[in-house]
Amino acid sequence: MCSAVIEERYYTFTAPRDPFTMHQSIDGLPPIATSLTCSYANRTGSLQIVRITNIEGWYFERVVFPGQTILFCTAQDAVLEVYTGSHATCLLADTIPCTQLEVQEFSSPLPVA
Repeated sequence: MCSAVIEERYYTFTAPRDPFTMHQSIDGLPPIATSLTCSYANRTGSLQIVRITNIEGWYFERVVFPGQTILFCTAQDAVLEVYTGSHATCLLADTIPCTQLEVQEFSSPLPVA
């Protein structure tokens, strides 16, 4: 993991563990103390664009390829907008409250070697 300072903001980059999961964010965290770690998977055969625009002072947008899963941190009241389309059109297909996309912590009863 490395950090970089660009325009007085800190950004953290983490290399993806597999080609279908994106684990990086160049937007930094939203300016709110409580945040959610969320996951979104594109289970369609089309390219999608996901955005969060309802958090003041923060903007999030990613391209999500078919079969790809992204992880991101956001504020609790954020809403993910999912756009799909082909060629020159892009239509809002869905809006999902990020509380529904929150990644739940999982602890295994098996010992870790």
